[in-house]
Amino acid sequence: MPETGLRVALAQLRPDADLGRNLDDIAAAAIRARRAGAHWLLLPEYAAMLHGSRREMRAAAERAGEVEAAVAGLARDLGMWILLGSLVVPDGPERMFNRSLLFDAEGRLAARYDKLHMFDVALPDGREIRESSAYTAGAEGVAADTPWGRVGLSICYDLRFPGLYRTLARAGATVFAVPAAFVRATGEAHWHALLRARAIENGAFVLAPATCGDSPGGRASYGHSLVFDPWGKLLGELGTEPDCLVVTIDPAEAARVRSRLPSLAHEREFRVRVAGCPSLSSSDGIRHEASL
Repeated sequence: MPETGLRVALAQLRPDADLGRNLDDIAAAAIRARRAGAHWLLLPEYAAMLHGSRREMRAAAERAGEVEAAVAGLARDLGMWILLGSLVVPDGPERMFNRSLLFDAEGRLAARYDKLHMFDVALPDGREIRESSAYTAGAEGVAADTPWGRVGLSICYDLRFPGLYRTLARAGATVFAVPAAFVRATGEAHWHALLRARAIENGAFVLAPATCGDSPGGRASYGHSLVFDPWGKLLGELGTEPDCLVVTIDPAEAARVRSRLPSLAHEREFRVRVAGCPSLSSSDGIRHEASL
């Protein structure tokens, strides 16, 4: 790791259905990040392709190889690690994986992760999103070894499942990558709180590059790419327009925080007993209890 700390860059992009333009935006962000001294560039979810319908996304997934080759080439040519926040890749003739790809500074694939949790929700504005209707969930968490320590990979909606990050932390991850395309409604309400919580409860850096602005299909992305340190301090944040955030972090800070506040070591396995209330007993007079 560089002696002066790790320079990380988070690209905030506004992807759409134009693959060529999206790749140009990625290349411009990578060049900007490298000129700013970044050692690692993180791209958001759907960085290279975002279409208005599942059918169009599935068709675009056939070009995933082009995207992977282009980003690997950027990493190699610029001598910089790059996280392709997510790339839609085929899973059979109709379905897809939402996959994160981590490339090293020589353009080699260092790790890949398929999004575990599907965003199946009813939004406050009345719209419904059902990712599981087209996407296949991943089967495992992934932590990748890098020159600056172990990085836990995740994508967007995974953020709402603290058990994933706890498991990654137990596996030695001190940095969490959370590329996202949070919609505006949930982003305004929950984005900062969830990311800061994941940092504090695990004593880990959280790096969250995000998409921004209006996209095909009426999707409005929240933006606000940001970095939290292991103490929950905000180290940098963008607004709602395309931009690039560059921050210097000290990966060793995670170990120092975990030493001062060793909650990972204090965690205990336990059972939950559900105690029945007499006033809520069944008509037969039996009080119901359960153990989990």
